[in-house]
Amino acid sequence: MRICYVADGASIHTQRWLNYFAQKGHEVHLICWKVMPGYDDSIHIHLLTRLAPKIWAASQYLSFLFWIIQVRRLIRRIKPDIVDGHFITVYGFLAACSGFHPLVLTAWGSDILITPKQNPIYRFLTKYSLRKADLVVCRTPFMREEIAKLDVHPKKLKISFLGVNTKEFSPAQRSEELREKLDIYSLLPVVISTRALRPIYDIQTLVKAIPLVLKDVQQAKFAIVGEGEQLKYLETLAHSLAILDSIRFVGHIPYEKVSHYLASSDIYVSTSLSDGAPSSLLEAMACGLAPVVTDIAANRAWIQDGENGFLVPVRDPEMLAAKITFLLRNDDIRSRFGEINMKIVKEKAEYNVQLEKLEEIYVGLLWDVRKRQDSVKSRL
Repeated sequence: MRICYVADGASIHTQRWLNYFAQKGHEVHLICWKVMPGYDDSIHIHLLTRLAPKIWAASQYLSFLFWIIQVRRLIRRIKPDIVDGHFITVYGFLAACSGFHPLVLTAWGSDILITPKQNPIYRFLTKYSLRKADLVVCRTPFMREEIAKLDVHPKKLKISFLGVNTKEFSPAQRSEELREKLDIYSLLPVVISTRALRPIYDIQTLVKAIPLVLKDVQQAKFAIVGEGEQLKYLETLAHSLAILDSIRFVGHIPYEKVSHYLASSDIYVSTSLSDGAPSSLLEAMACGLAPVVTDIAANRAWIQDGENGFLVPVRDPEMLAAKITFLLRNDDIRSRFGEINMKIVKEKAEYNVQLEKLEEIYVGLLWDVRKRQDSVKSRL
């Protein structure tokens, strides 16, 4: 197949997705306005033109209008078998405006759960894009329900989990050397968060929970991995709570090292207020960690409270601290949760298996389109 993606080229998830299909022998094209290194050499990358980048805050809207024309021309030139637009409101809309069929749109999470609810314009753009799609791929059953509320026929909706490569993410990646690098010398378990330092992930609730944990488990250590605009605020908050000695703000790390940090930890925390496809949770589960995560639909799809982890209310540092403390004190339960989670990921979210299913979805869509075309020709 010749597959053309209109997607965020600076996302590791886009890169992993495209590399898989390129390495399977498909001709892969990517249309985006920025790109990160690491794409397979066989992938054809088409960069969109940014008008007046020095005044981007003002020119981005004009650029977006120009991109509609540019994407349409690029797709005509590429002549793909299928177009897949990732993230409905931006790249999905650009793909929908191309007029190309068959068109697949892939929802990531906030493009369905948050953006359409922000204002009528975003809602219109989302509904327009979804109406143009021949097929919509989403990450969870909950997202499928939310998309259906936007007047999308259930037959157009397919679920494909954003899986985890369990060869890369496993307890075998644990590194005592890394623990020492983080100044984690105690034999106590390590608590880790790998969410970006942005308001939607509510890392401040974790920081506020830490002094409550330390009252009961004084030597507990916390690794906060990620970058974002709230770093200074969170560091200031940690300083005001006198807990800087117990936290390591690790910052950004390359994706290939995430598994080492997770496997070298023991308890995974996510305080996210909303999520579509909790890939970081699945990565932690694959590494055998015991999760304490917010009680939101995306997490409920993977965590049964008290069975393989704990679900806590959003913005509740007291409950978060209580569950972390419980796991710090109960090695056997923490280990049992980890064993169950590894099994869940291998059975339901193995990366290559999920993308093989998506490949079958693409083939099935092409087959249906060609059958309809042949039917029309026969009538003529």
